[in-house]
Amino acid sequence: MNPLVSIAVNSYRSPELLRLCLQAIRRELKDSTRFSYEILVADSATEEETEMLMREEFPAVRFFPQEKNVGFGRLVNVSIREAHGEYIFFINADIILGPETVPKLLSFMKSHQDVGLIGPKQLNFNGSLQTTCLRFYRPLTILFRRTLLARLPVGKRHLAWFTMKDFDHQSIREVDWIMGSALFASKKSVEEVGLMDNQFFMYMEDVDICRRLHRLGLRVVLQPKVRVVHDAQRASRRNPRHLAWHLRSTLRYLTGH
Repeated sequence: MNPLVSIAVNSYRSPELLRLCLQAIRRELKDSTRFSYEILVADSATEEETEMLMREEFPAVRFFPQEKNVGFGRLVNVSIREAHGEYIFFINADIILGPETVPKLLSFMKSHQDVGLIGPKQLNFNGSLQTTCLRFYRPLTILFRRTLLARLPVGKRHLAWFTMKDFDHQSIREVDWIMGSALFASKKSVEEVGLMDNQFFMYMEDVDICRRLHRLGLRVVLQPKVRVVHDAQRASRRNPRHLAWHLRSTLRYLTGH
């Protein structure tokens, strides 16, 4: 019998974080009798340390190593193709599940058939809120986000609109898109919307998939009553290569939509 939920972890050269992520999943679901589940790990540019970790500490986890850095979308697509569950919970290896995370998301999805994707509230380790639900990009958004124009009043107003500063993050709300670090979906909606666009490589895949779900008449919802901890690294601010990927992906998204 296939599991009800597939927990699909995306990893890239972060064995320490991956260990914490998998330990949290195992801890939170060790006594689960309400549903069956499986755990998958898709890992880019797999290193020996990660292979040893999976082999020695998590042999029951289905592991899909990749020789090269295949990018976020391709990594997610590996899990989509391999997942056996009726529902899939996509998380990055820097996500730490909280109590009742999976049961609550599963319950919400089962009772809202018009929802294609839901995301939990994401917190920093100090308990502060991360902005993970946003409005769709406009052509000026990337300019205000990446230049000194963000300091101007017009830039501040636009970015406040984009990051939904008017939302208290306390109530369940339909949103434009949710960051891909933690997304829960039914396998049916995933199959209906199709695989992630591999041409993005990194960044904007989550925006693109959410827009495609909206076009199918499916809602994208933030469920703030469910919380996870996210060790966000904000790599694009430190690495020029990540910045270039982000800019190219944004241009592709804006021209495509």
